[in-house]
Amino acid sequence: MEKLSRNDHIDLYRHLAFSAVGGFFGCHAVLVHGGIMGNAQTVNLLELLLDALRGDAYATALHLGALALYVLGTMLTVLLPHWWGWDMHRVSPLVTAAAAVTVAFLPETLNPVVALYPVFFAMSIQWSSFAGARGFYSSTIFSTNNTKQTSLALANYLCDKDKAHLRKLWFYFFTLLSFHTGAAAAFFAVKWWYIRGALAVLPFIAWAYFLAVCERRHEALADEPETIPDNTAQPTSNA
Repeated sequence: MEKLSRNDHIDLYRHLAFSAVGGFFGCHAVLVHGGIMGNAQTVNLLELLLDALRGDAYATALHLGALALYVLGTMLTVLLPHWWGWDMHRVSPLVTAAAAVTVAFLPETLNPVVALYPVFFAMSIQWSSFAGARGFYSSTIFSTNNTKQTSLALANYLCDKDKAHLRKLWFYFFTLLSFHTGAAAAFFAVKWWYIRGALAVLPFIAWAYFLAVCERRHEALADEPETIPDNTAQPTSNA
């Protein structure tokens, strides 16, 4: 049987799709939950420290809970495949979809940090499950390093005109574009449906999941050995 060719760009499409998901969650959290971004830990850790220094045990405990969920999500991307052979490319989108539904139906009066617990958990799993594409390490849930790498690639290209830098530049640029496309979708979703707008990310997640499954199938096809016809056998004669 002839071996099917592998789509060499499927990992890029998957990466861009999950970047849009990350941008959506980041913007939704900022708009709905008092400017707190649940995709990362920098602000959470700073607020944890400040609340601890102020002696606010309750607020410190809430931030510790967010940190614990983020750490747990990250660790599970290693432990689940190790213990039970789970494919995190398939599991991560399901966790993210569950987080979106949960966030959409939490009480609006809930503490903003607690309201973002599902996002802290889901985004930590997404980041550790999808670390980049096309040979580039790139986050799908925040933009700092992607902005840095875009800037470095442009500077290096201006210095030596090596087109390899352009390839890197466009990769990170489109990652940023996809992230902020998702963020723009979150803006309108929150504007029209407020907290329920989290449900608008579900089509993005479904598309990303589809691409992740396609990527796995292409990888499996690429790993299959080619069948070579055996032409050495000699025909037998009944004469």
